[in-house]
Amino acid sequence: MHKLKLPALVALSAAIAACTVGPDYVRPVSPTPTKFARSETSVNGVAADALPIRSDAEFWRGFDDPQLTRLVDESLRANHDLRIALATYDRANALLRGAKFDQWPVITASADASDGRASADQLPGVGREARDAKTYSAGINATWELDFFGRIRRGVEAQSADTQASAADLAAAQVAIVGDVARTYVELRGLQERLRVAQGNADNQRETLNLVDARFDAGRDTDFDTSRARAQLETTLARIPALEAQVGFAMHRLGVLVGQTPDALIAELTPQKSLPALPARLDPGTPGELLRNRPDVAAAELRLHASTARIGVATADLFPRFTLGGLLGTQAISAGNLFERDSETRLVALGVDWSFLDIGHVRARIAASDADAGAQLARYEQTVLLALEDTENALVRYSKARSEDEHLERAATDSAVAARLARVRYEAGAAGLFEVLDAERNQLEAQDAFADARTRAVTGAVGLYKAMAGGWPAHVPRKVDVANAASPTTGVGPG
Repeated sequence: MHKLKLPALVALSAAIAACTVGPDYVRPVSPTPTKFARSETSVNGVAADALPIRSDAEFWRGFDDPQLTRLVDESLRANHDLRIALATYDRANALLRGAKFDQWPVITASADASDGRASADQLPGVGREARDAKTYSAGINATWELDFFGRIRRGVEAQSADTQASAADLAAAQVAIVGDVARTYVELRGLQERLRVAQGNADNQRETLNLVDARFDAGRDTDFDTSRARAQLETTLARIPALEAQVGFAMHRLGVLVGQTPDALIAELTPQKSLPALPARLDPGTPGELLRNRPDVAAAELRLHASTARIGVATADLFPRFTLGGLLGTQAISAGNLFERDSETRLVALGVDWSFLDIGHVRARIAASDADAGAQLARYEQTVLLALEDTENALVRYSKARSEDEHLERAATDSAVAARLARVRYEAGAAGLFEVLDAERNQLEAQDAFADARTRAVTGAVGLYKAMAGGWPAHVPRKVDVANAASPTTGVGPG
């Protein structure tokens, strides 16, 4: 009989395996515009071939700065936030492997040896040796939940989606870290340029003060002129410590971003370098491409998928749970007879567990799963909207920063010419000291504003790449292996 029943149960399990309770996941449709409102990012309307933001290229290499490239590579290797995200993914992948094992019989082996003696009170009139009892046993046990209603399959489906979401989280962390490294590096070079401007203007103003002192000694200028020139120089010198502090902060931040101590990169980053060049125009593509590239959007959708599958896990408790168990072993009172023919033992059992008497708790768990899926849907829709907003903001920020950069570049050039001419006129006696000081003050302000605007334009380009999740490595350090994971099944109730 046992030889007939076991294959029959296996066949029955396979026949009913297609029946899976709970809703099947359907990708939500989020209304998206066909183009970005701020997609025209050319400067002053000048026509130019667009440089598309591609997801299969490492954008920072386009800045042609080997130092930046090395810092980014090092951050991808050693950044601690990335290591945390990778460990979280590894944990999810391990849980997925464990969930897959639930689909198959659990086989264990056991062995036991005992030597006992019953008391004289337990066996009155029986001699000491007769009260001794030795037993030896060994066996292989197997238990298998027959997944008639898809509880296990839905669990694997949910864990598979969670694992892929963790991989998307890892990709999102990569985007964030690389963006932070590139932005901080650009800000450092911009601050160093502003520091150079302040120091250069201080040198010019010191020369002016020396000239005023010489004229005062010759009786041509007054104490008032000397005081004004000295006050302007001191005001300019006062800018330098604050800029030096910000430079130090940026160096410390880069050190931590690449997984080192804050002071590790000071010597390397102290020599000044120019800011990276900007492309004439960037093509952000379409909102649809954005939603396909953004890993945070992918993670939100995958968690919605997982929560949908868990509705099926909870719903399966409305139906009986069947468990097939088996034992094949041997038992004897002598170790030498343990594997003899007549010492064999076996057992085949079918267990049924049905929680219909606890229907209140089951219904509550189903309602909680439904609510969680609703929250994940809202979270996904919100993530889509925030991604679109982030990109629109990055587009307008980059476009306006480029326009501002052009105007301030011309202002910086003209102010330098004006400052030089004012000093020439002053030395020739054709202009007063006030004109020189005013021209030098305007020169400092214009050059500082231009350096700041150029920095914001380059960081705007980095921000646009980051918002589009484009120009990043088209790989994750360890891809998710879900090839054998259960795919979404059809059917919403018992078949």
